[in-house]
Amino acid sequence: MRRSALLLPLLFASRVGAQTPLPGFSDAAAASERALEAQLLRVPDSAQARIDVRTLSAVPHVAGTPAQQATAAYVLREMRAAGLDTSRMNFRVWIPYPDSTIVEIVTPVRKRLALEEPPLAEDSTTRQRPWPAMNGTAGSGDVTAPVVYVNYGLAEDYAALDSMHVDVRGKIVLARYGRSFRGIKAREAERNGAAALLLYSDPQDDGYVRGDVYPVGPMRNPDGVQRGSVFNGDGDPTTPGWPSTADARRLPPDSLNVSHIPVVPLGYRNAALLLEPMRGPGLPAQGWQGGLPFRYHVGGEGVTARVALWHQSGDRAWKTITNTYGVLRGSRWPDEIVIIGAHRDAWGPGARDNVGGVTSVLGAARAWGRAARAGHRPLRTIVFATWDAEEWGLVGSTEYAELMQDTLRARAVAYVNQDDAADGRRFGAGGTASLHGVVRDVSKVVEQPGDTVPIYVAWKRQRAPGDTGDVKLGDLGGGSDFGGFYNFLGIPAIDYGFGGGGGTYHSAYDTYTFQDRFGDPGFLSAAAVGRVSALVLARLANSEIVPFDDAELAGRLASLSAELARSPAAKKAGLRLDSLDAAIAVLRASGAAFNSARDSALARGASGAVLARANALLRGVEQEMVRPTGLVGRPRMRNLVIASDRDNGYSDMPFPGIGEALRDGDVPRAEREAAELATRVRAAAARVDRAAAALR
Repeated sequence: MRRSALLLPLLFASRVGAQTPLPGFSDAAAASERALEAQLLRVPDSAQARIDVRTLSAVPHVAGTPAQQATAAYVLREMRAAGLDTSRMNFRVWIPYPDSTIVEIVTPVRKRLALEEPPLAEDSTTRQRPWPAMNGTAGSGDVTAPVVYVNYGLAEDYAALDSMHVDVRGKIVLARYGRSFRGIKAREAERNGAAALLLYSDPQDDGYVRGDVYPVGPMRNPDGVQRGSVFNGDGDPTTPGWPSTADARRLPPDSLNVSHIPVVPLGYRNAALLLEPMRGPGLPAQGWQGGLPFRYHVGGEGVTARVALWHQSGDRAWKTITNTYGVLRGSRWPDEIVIIGAHRDAWGPGARDNVGGVTSVLGAARAWGRAARAGHRPLRTIVFATWDAEEWGLVGSTEYAELMQDTLRARAVAYVNQDDAADGRRFGAGGTASLHGVVRDVSKVVEQPGDTVPIYVAWKRQRAPGDTGDVKLGDLGGGSDFGGFYNFLGIPAIDYGFGGGGGTYHSAYDTYTFQDRFGDPGFLSAAAVGRVSALVLARLANSEIVPFDDAELAGRLASLSAELARSPAAKKAGLRLDSLDAAIAVLRASGAAFNSARDSALARGASGAVLARANALLRGVEQEMVRPTGLVGRPRMRNLVIASDRDNGYSDMPFPGIGEALRDGDVPRAEREAAELATRVRAAAARVDRAAAALR
């Protein structure tokens, strides 16, 4: 790296960081922290990030394969070299691979479809045989039937077909990706009686309509296949709620809550072969028309296909997966834990998803390892984790959370997630609102990749025209490894990274070459997000009082409550949220009072014992808003503030207990849920008050 580039982190630390108060740090501790952060910023660099990405994405590494075990060995070797204590944790889980897959047009002209992506001369990684086109935890079967086009395969799409008297029972349905998690599409297909489901990426959503396709441009080419799990739960489905240890009790595979119909993904070149000759009714709405160069029809006539899928069974369906851990033990409060994690497994080479996230974790680990060798150990213990089998339903992280749940509830401060973290230059973040300030503050210190301004400045430029507010952070819904920590245990969690356009998601073209040319040229974002992670960990692990802002959390809850009250469902039900709003106001006041008590205690030099008592109380604040029995029908979703939308999978649903009751038309249940949430918010406020009292 050039000398000027080495100086930039220090310049930003002195120019921006020194002007920004550090919540949770005394003045003396803040001065030491800024000096340490300047050192941390120097370590993650683009040259090492390039090596990590090239090495970890050299071959497809699906969970349970020898290639995936090789990624575990690489990560452990790098963390040991950084000076961390390392370990691995294995679980035996049910993830059956397909033995054979056939998709064949039977009429009007018989043709067997080639499902795997062809190699590209411009990308050497694609010359290897790709992982089979598959959807994890789909059912087995051999179906020959007419094909019906069902748009995005959502509940409302089937309702539209029903209004046209189009019956999908016993049919093969063809749905395009988008607007919901693929598992929801499989669930709806099965609920409506379809015999098989084909999923494809339409060029209107993910292809040439959006831009030039790979290898000329970054968008999905006609052969790019989006693989992925269709499991709507988290963890190993044979051990729901308990860890998949060697002696674990198991549910039999034929009793699992998974898809029971064959599901196979296609590229849009193959989808066109099915769609173009379709006849039958026209589309129920113009929004059903995709980007292929012909008029779509609902079908049911004109095209018959065969979908045959056979999965491994018996002992072959079980695989060993491996989580890795690098640990830097805390010097003052070693029993308090801050965890950062990224999943290592992929559906192909995985340079974008999720080698970029693993590279961030490695960059932060190296930075902290060097700091520790220089005598700057964190006050709290930092765990640098990489998870296995995330792509099959957050399996590795969920099994860890289930195994360690008592320890995590008592000792975990926060979880930092890294998934698709270096896919472009646009920074974004989400997480529990009590930690939004930490991310905003760090973004003011780290340089924007490819620019000469802090990330925060570039982030503000992304706002809509006329928006003069601060940068926006989102909530955590579902779809990544924060689920076991945040949704299941109520541990505060954040997720951030750089994004951009691109169409290689879950395909054989998610390669080092793609990232080098389009996703992250120069691997600047991979290095930058490693710097962000190093500093986020510093703020969480070194603060004398953990920098949760429960006043900001309450402000976010108030916004969510106002949005819910304005919703048509709440208005129709006549739902009043007065008790919840009053409880939120109490939490806001408690949070503000605590922040004042915190600053006073740090100014006068409160003892370590006092600080430890306050921190212990703070760690449990958001756990007060977790219900041990979970949501109705979703026992793993225990956080009553935010959950993944049960009918979308990716998006978040605020106050899900209330929202789901309203969606079900059960007004008394919605009222009970609102009352319980109000009680839990007051309990959280009372815990904040006790923490403030401990400081006084």
